[in-house]
Amino acid sequence: MAVANTHFGADKIARMLAGKQAVYFLGIGGITMSSLAHITKNAGYKVGGSDRARSALTDRLKAEGIEIFEGHRAGQLDGYDALVYTVAVREDTPELVCARARGIPVISRADYLGYLMCGYTRRIGIAGMHGKSTTTSMAAEIFLAADADPTIISGAELSSIGGAYRVGGQENFIFEACEYMDSFLDFYPTVAVVLNIELDHVDYFRDLAQIRRSFRAYIEKTKGCGCAVLNADDDAVYRMAEGFDGSVLTFGIRRAADVMAENIETAAGAVSFDLCHGSMRKRVRLSVPGEHNVYDALAAATSAILCGIPSGDIVRGLERFGGARRRMEYKGERAGVRIYDDYAHHPTEIAATLTAARSMTAGRIFCVYQPHTYSRTKGLFDGFVSSLRLADQAVLADIYPARETDTLGMSSALLAAQIGNGALYFESFEKIAAYLLKTAKPGDLILTMGAGDITRLSDLLLV
Repeated sequence: MAVANTHFGADKIARMLAGKQAVYFLGIGGITMSSLAHITKNAGYKVGGSDRARSALTDRLKAEGIEIFEGHRAGQLDGYDALVYTVAVREDTPELVCARARGIPVISRADYLGYLMCGYTRRIGIAGMHGKSTTTSMAAEIFLAADADPTIISGAELSSIGGAYRVGGQENFIFEACEYMDSFLDFYPTVAVVLNIELDHVDYFRDLAQIRRSFRAYIEKTKGCGCAVLNADDDAVYRMAEGFDGSVLTFGIRRAADVMAENIETAAGAVSFDLCHGSMRKRVRLSVPGEHNVYDALAAATSAILCGIPSGDIVRGLERFGGARRRMEYKGERAGVRIYDDYAHHPTEIAATLTAARSMTAGRIFCVYQPHTYSRTKGLFDGFVSSLRLADQAVLADIYPARETDTLGMSSALLAAQIGNGALYFESFEKIAAYLLKTAKPGDLILTMGAGDITRLSDLLLV
């Protein structure tokens, strides 16, 4: 069983860490955890941590002087006087058991991030079921273009900062606000962005009503200190403004909003639009395709407007954004077949990405999807069926279990059978690669997709 969030609050975390000198990160190989480890090291603490396996992220931390352990053993905690954990770890993880036995402060990732951000003047939190990492990356590019020296924690790596995090000044903190297990309720945004609301994380959220309550609680955190930034075209998000007596700024395309995109044009796999706010009208040319990226750009721009970033810097930052890692990331070409990789693992994300891919090729689209968790696959099954039918052919890999075990009788083979339209299931990446290399023709596009380790498939395809 995974460890739950504690929701201690920043003041309690400050008391727990008083006089502590060495922080251990349990699950340090994750994107957010590695970012927090780096920031903590930069603040002068001794930092170490462990994860199940070595990775590029752990190698980078080790090169920065952070002590890295592969695997979990109680003795690794020796010399540390505080522990930060990710909710994905199990209750019986040796370091966690040891910390509790020794009376060492045990702090959740969300609690710790909330504590850290309180030292910054402007705290821009990007929340929503889809598009968080892209929007965070776009906002980062805007603030960098304005020389605003932001501290950044994203869920995706950005080439301009050489990773998923950046340590900057104490004015601007831009962060991805994850809703899973209500983690974002431990944060303290002055700008609370909500991109969209849909049913997801069905292993935690009972229904859409609970999700809406959580997001409403998130924007309530800005009352008296900031502003909520809401997508006017998402009905569930738009309705959150009803009865909310804090400040609100909206963005959108279809419904009248404070910040809007007009005259949207798509060409050559990219999209351009007029960014409009009051008397301001600026043409923006994104280098990434799809209407969903226009919404992400609007959210990032609205946040920047609230923080006083000049319009020229907003445009320059958006146009400088070249995509984030695993967000329609071009991996290479083989025999005239282009290969892309994307993190999409929700039906809405899949549909948006496949729709965008249509503007990039006149050939066939092969979507290789690795479902993420049994509970999500079962809970959103019909949505996966309809969205994956947008590909010319869907190819399914085994479900990536993450934190779960199969107790639901769910499988990729069942999903492929329901999709129909020639959808196939293969039990290994090697067999998928062999099939695609035999079947795909010049001009076709292969899109690997999912939140697990499906990205490894591109290496097999490009050998």
